[in-house]
Amino acid sequence: MIPIRDDNPAGRTPVVTYSIMALCGLVYVIQLGSGERGFQSVFYSFGLIPAVLTNKAVLPPELSLVPPYLTVVTSMFLHGGFLHLAGNMLYLWIFSDNVEDRLGRGSFAVFYLLCGVGAALAQILPDPGSRIPMVGASGAISGVLGAYLILFPHARVLVALPLGPLIHMLRMRAVSVLGLWFLLQLVSSLMASPGQGGVAFRAHLGGFVTGIMLLPLFSSRADRG
Repeated sequence: MIPIRDDNPAGRTPVVTYSIMALCGLVYVIQLGSGERGFQSVFYSFGLIPAVLTNKAVLPPELSLVPPYLTVVTSMFLHGGFLHLAGNMLYLWIFSDNVEDRLGRGSFAVFYLLCGVGAALAQILPDPGSRIPMVGASGAISGVLGAYLILFPHARVLVALPLGPLIHMLRMRAVSVLGLWFLLQLVSSLMASPGQGGVAFRAHLGGFVTGIMLLPLFSSRADRG
C-alpha cells in the first residue's frame, strides 16, 4: 500500500517541509558525488552509530568528523539510496504540510527534530553496542505521521494497492492508512533479527510514539499563536 496524496490542503506554503526535502536531496547529491567509497564513509562519519554515541567504540580519526552527539541530527539527512530517499520524501510531502500548518513553522521545525531524537533513542536503547550506522529521515517523519493521525484521522488519503500485475487506487481514511503502517512496523520489528542491518523499525515506532506524545505540548503553543 503506497500513499499518493491526501485530500487535505494546507492553508499556507509549508516552507519548513520543503526546506527539509531540499536539504535531504542536496545531501544525497553530495553523497553521490563522493564516489562509492566516499558514499559508504559518509555513513560512518555522519550517521548515528549507537556504540560510538554510547562510548562503547571509537571511530578512526579520518572518519571522526563531528562530535557523536551531533550525528543524532546529521543522520536524519542521509539516505542509503535513491529509493530510500524517494520513499521518505513521499511520506514527508503528503503528511507534513498539514502538521506544519497546524503547529506553525518554527514549532514544527523543533517538533520534527525532537521526533528524530525520540526515534534515535528507540533504536539505540535496546542495543547500545551496535556498530551499524543509522541513517535516514524516516524516524523524524514517523513522528509527523503520529501527529497527522491525531490531528486529521478522517482525512482521505489516496493509496495505490498492488494486486498482482494490477494496481488498484482507492481512498482511505488517514486513521486506517497510518494505523496499518504502524502495525506493519510493529510486526516487522518483532520479526527482525537482532544485530543485523536493514530498516530501522524500532526508530519508526519510537518516532511515531514521540510525535503523539509531543503533539499536545506543541498544539497548545500553536493555539496561543
